[in-house]
Amino acid sequence: MRIAFATVGCRLNQFETDALRGKAQAEGYQIVPFAAAADVYVINTCTITAEADADSRRLARQAVRRNPSALVAVTGCYAQAAPDAVAAIPGVDLVLGNGGKPLLLAHLRDARKNGGARVLVGGSGGRREVDDYGPGIDPDRTRAFLKVQDGCNYGCSFCIVPEVRGGNRSQQPDRILAEIRRLHAAGFPEVVLTGIHLGTYGRDLAPPTSLSELCLRIASLDGAPRMRLSSLDPHEVKPDLIRLLAESPRFCRHLHLPLQSGDEGILRRMRRGHTAAQFRELVERLAAVVPGIAVSGDVIVGFPGEDDEAFRRTHDLLEALPIAGLHVFSFSRRPGTDAAEHPNQVPKAVKAERSRALRGLAARKAQAFQRRFLGETLEVAVLDREGPDGLLEGLSDNYLRVWFAGDPALRGGLARVRVEHVTGRGLLASLRGVPGPRRSPPPADSSTLPPR
Repeated sequence: MRIAFATVGCRLNQFETDALRGKAQAEGYQIVPFAAAADVYVINTCTITAEADADSRRLARQAVRRNPSALVAVTGCYAQAAPDAVAAIPGVDLVLGNGGKPLLLAHLRDARKNGGARVLVGGSGGRREVDDYGPGIDPDRTRAFLKVQDGCNYGCSFCIVPEVRGGNRSQQPDRILAEIRRLHAAGFPEVVLTGIHLGTYGRDLAPPTSLSELCLRIASLDGAPRMRLSSLDPHEVKPDLIRLLAESPRFCRHLHLPLQSGDEGILRRMRRGHTAAQFRELVERLAAVVPGIAVSGDVIVGFPGEDDEAFRRTHDLLEALPIAGLHVFSFSRRPGTDAAEHPNQVPKAVKAERSRALRGLAARKAQAFQRRFLGETLEVAVLDREGPDGLLEGLSDNYLRVWFAGDPALRGGLARVRVEHVTGRGLLASLRGVPGPRRSPPPADSSTLPPR
């Protein structure tokens, strides 16, 4: 049976899709692209903005048009937030909330194409454990994503995530370490630790622990892939974590920090946990203590009440800092959040103009960061896909995308390359060698991993 997946939203959603795809493949499903004819379509949705809702509905309608006789399952945050709206889409057969997502395949076995949607959505509150997906592995990515935390206890005024994901809950450290050993034995060169609010990892456990303590335990493993941390709120990057990034070659020199605004008044109205001054101090410290680190960030333009002066402060802050990349979002009124009802909403045209300005700044910053590594040798994870003109594509620990000529057998492992040129799409490099054996034979307990 052919099954196709589509994902809207964050890296954690992508992790969950990858894990479900792996489980489907292990159960004998044939994985096909979402644009192909399939017997089952799964849309893993997002509801962070009204646009994400619209994208989720569009994908569901596309699936129905592509094969009207296929089973269409919609899961994820939009399904959790608005199950009746999803069930009303003609041709949708299963609406599954976040709590039921790990059991998707079992629910698909019971689903029928009978002209109506079966809705299985429970409340998101009261959940105390992280759902068990196993590792999220996409063969085209080379890297494995490992979910170690879910949910959020914060209340940012623009965000509905706590309503659809529930409160903070963490995976047990020993379980995480075992998964990392298993992924290493199966040959994955990089593992990304991910969560909805990764910086709060461990606070709910008994006894409590922290992300820094978990990372210290990972750094002490005898065998492990290189490790990357997904997004962290700036006020949760503690001195011991900075020290670890500086001292442990196992952890990638890369942090993604959601700034959201460089104006102190806007940050207060957003109910963020950091100030612009703290963000500036953190980025400057990271650049000084961790040579070559890539610091990227998120910014929301056009938050209610953001006037020209507030936007200028955001622009000037980012201009002054050694930022390597930036994700720019226009504020979208998310029904059910406080910010949707704030006065002084910013016109769409103004938001578009400010987005263009920050994206231009981000492009200049990215090129300046790339140029710093001309002539340097970097260790890259070689992705399992073909780059332009038949070149191999690699990703450095500090998130530089590199293309180079080499044996396709290098895909899925690590390589050392020397950066020769900076282009608009990334770096061109020459192969300098391979750092030891590419992968070890998987032990018995790794046999359940999805095939590479």
